[in-house]
Amino acid sequence: MTQAVIVGAARTAVATAHKGSLKDTPPEVLARIAIGAAVERSGFRTDEIDDVVFAESMYGGGAVARHAAVELGMTRTSGMAVNRHCAGSLAALGVAAGAIVSGMEKVVVAGGVNSASLSPKLSRRDPATGDVQSWFPPTHPNSPEAPNRDMSITVGWNTAKLAGLTREELDAWALRSHQRAIAAIDQGRFAEEIVPVLVRNADGVEVEFKVDEHPRRNSSAERLAALAPLHPEIEGFSITAGNASGVNDAAAAVVVTSADHARSSGRNVLAKIIGWTAIGVNPIETGLAVTPAIEKLLARTGRRKEDVKLWEINEAFAPVPLAACRVLGLDEETVNISGSGCSIGHPIGATGTRQIITLANDLRRRGGGLGVSAMCAGGGMAGAALIEV
Repeated sequence: MTQAVIVGAARTAVATAHKGSLKDTPPEVLARIAIGAAVERSGFRTDEIDDVVFAESMYGGGAVARHAAVELGMTRTSGMAVNRHCAGSLAALGVAAGAIVSGMEKVVVAGGVNSASLSPKLSRRDPATGDVQSWFPPTHPNSPEAPNRDMSITVGWNTAKLAGLTREELDAWALRSHQRAIAAIDQGRFAEEIVPVLVRNADGVEVEFKVDEHPRRNSSAERLAALAPLHPEIEGFSITAGNASGVNDAAAAVVVTSADHARSSGRNVLAKIIGWTAIGVNPIETGLAVTPAIEKLLARTGRRKEDVKLWEINEAFAPVPLAACRVLGLDEETVNISGSGCSIGHPIGATGTRQIITLANDLRRRGGGLGVSAMCAGGGMAGAALIEV
């Protein structure tokens, strides 16, 4: 069977939305920069790229993938927009790998982009009144137990309750996430995966944005404990801005081809794509969905959790990876070793690919092995992928 491999990877640094370094940079520009860098690093020419599969989360409308392809001179390359909410760019990786494994394509770019700063504001007509009102696309049928516009309840609070997690445990996980991300930055571990973006600072001077800006150096247990819960009217509510992911802007891309094509063309393989999967659960249990997704992935690929050296489980909210560790019996020292959503941030459409890139590099530094990237997604979904370095 044909083996899909990653031969090029690049991401932008992750910015804090609305007030951060990328607040004025359109998603099409972020996508073009990440895709262009990934292709250049792969060693393939732009005219050798068969397709670009890119997650856009809930943007809707035109395909950013095709837009970026044309800007990069890949006018004969098609583009596909993928939406599996938070797990969108993991789904894009699966689509790309599937195209390679099937033999239908030779080289495919996969990834995703998110610009919360410039996300469009939607509206639609109310059929009852005829009035045009602001509108947000629902992820699932609405209910008080799982409101489709409040993930702090649907994902965060529900997961904490169902897994029996305390506020202190959530804050401790979030603090460690910041500490790990800052350590990764200070040790230069992210530098090789980031492609700089030229932006103008407050003084109007053009500078390179190339360091994740969301991790907090001054984070502490005391600061996190002092934050008010997001729903103080709900007794015992434990979700705060501190143990939730950030709202962020970024893009990430990988170049996928077959092991045979990589070998014959002299390309360096960064990681093998062993498997990928997705799953659905009751929306009330969205934050717990990573557990059955991981179990399905391991079963489909014939691996055991003991075979996996490192795990990336997105911190949409701190209870998500913490619950997965408790249910699956994972060693927390092997999960999110370079930080995650609470610290690095969660640029929704790009997070899955960002995790894959970071995971591949962390595995390489530790001598190789298997790694799993997993994340829950709005509407009671989750995605997971298994790679080997």
